Amino acid sequence: MAHAAARLAATAGDDANLLSAAAVLHDVGYAPRLAVTGFHPLDGARFLRDEHQADERLVRLVANHSFALLEAEERGLRDVLEAEFPLLGDERLVDALVWCDMTTTPFGEPTTAQERVAEIVGRYGADSVVGRFIRRASPEIFAAVGRVEVALAAHPR
Repeated sequence: MAHAAARLAATAGDDANLLSAAAVLHDVGYAPRLAVTGFHPLDGARFLRDEHQADERLVRLVANHSFALLEAEERGLRDVLEAEFPLLGDERLVDALVWCDMTTTPFGEPTTAQERVAEIVGRYGADSVVGRFIRRASPEIFAAVGRVEVALAAHPR
C-alpha cells in the first residue's frame, strides 16, 4: 500500500507523509501479539496510541480505515471505536486511505475496488462478519475510490 500512497502524494499535499504512514500501518492490528479484541483497526490503533504515542490523526485513520465503523457495528464495538477514536473530519484523507486499501491486493498488487471487495467476500464468506460488513460498506467504498480517482485524473503524474 505504500506504493499506492506514493501515487497520491500530489493530491495529499502536506498530508502525504501522514497518508503514507497510515497506508503502511493500517493493518498492524492483525499482529497476533496485538490482537486483544480481534478487531484489527481497534487493536492496531490502541497499539499505536498506547505503545508509540503516535500522532492522533494517524491513530484515528488506522482505527477508522475503510469504513471500519460499519464492521465495528457488526462486532458490537461501534460505541467503543467511536468513543476512543472519533472519525477524522478530513474526508480527503479518509478517502485516500480507502483508495490505497481497496485498490491493493493482500499481496501488494494493484486491483480494482470491485475485485478487492469480491476477493474479501470470497476469502471470508458472504455470511461472515467481514463478509456482511464489506458488502454493506461497498457503496461507500466505491464512492470514496471514485472521488480519489477523479482527484488523480486532475493531478496526472
